[in-house]
Amino acid sequence: MTLLDGKKVSNDIKDEIAVEVKKMKERGEKVPHLAAVIVGNDGASLTYVNSKVRSCERVGFESTLVQMPSTTSEVELLNKIKQLNEDDHIDGFIVQLPLPKQIDDQKILMAIHPDKDVDGFHPTNFGKMALDMSTFIPATPFGILELLERYNVDTKGKHTVVIGRSHIVGRPMSILMGRKGWPGNSTVTLTHSHTKNITQIISQADIVISALGIPDFLKAEMVKDDAVIIDVGITRVPDENAKRGYVIKGDVDFENVSKKASYITPVPGGVGPMTIAMLMKNTLLARERHKANK
Repeated sequence: MTLLDGKKVSNDIKDEIAVEVKKMKERGEKVPHLAAVIVGNDGASLTYVNSKVRSCERVGFESTLVQMPSTTSEVELLNKIKQLNEDDHIDGFIVQLPLPKQIDDQKILMAIHPDKDVDGFHPTNFGKMALDMSTFIPATPFGILELLERYNVDTKGKHTVVIGRSHIVGRPMSILMGRKGWPGNSTVTLTHSHTKNITQIISQADIVISALGIPDFLKAEMVKDDAVIIDVGITRVPDENAKRGYVIKGDVDFENVSKKASYITPVPGGVGPMTIAMLMKNTLLARERHKANK
């Protein structure tokens, strides 16, 4: 069994980006600038956004953190997005989800200019991805592709089963694994809560990508020998014995599934760190595109 070490690979990617940024500075060019908008005081969201800010510092990016109260109206947030869209100093920005209930997530994501949508959620970027055109790939699927590539995992002609159909992970992942190229060229089955015989389908998979959000859902008896297991799930499970009062669990029963897998991602330390690294990579791409357009 080979551990797909997202923490190590993400650090490698950040080091590579830092070298590119250093070259930019030496040429007297503007370095990439990423902004993050967070509405409210959700603990997990704040932790995640702060880790993005620290990653910007590490690679040499400029960063802006926009914190807005939980009482922010939809109109106020749309006005802030308009400002960020029009700010030439900012190359890309993200709006951290989830948003308070008075704000329509979809309306907000639609308001972000596609050229600054480094999360890759805008329909324009999603459509380009589906057509295999150059665009921003959503950071988590982008990170999974990078892991598969850097560990030289064979995907050609393999049967990939994706569990979960969210627009953030499941759906884009199913498209990317079926695309021409590598990683890709696999036969993809997209499963979800209404899929019949899901256990049987998973048992036939060469590659399983689980983005369900149910701790320990994937058991050893559900996967075949030497399957490649990508665990996207990340759930806080209460634990009185843990220092923070909770532990982080993935979708996969790691202890037992790892004994059968050929490759597997841990949780934490697998897909999670890759998501932030690929957000940095998308921001670098945004800066290069803006420079080319000028």
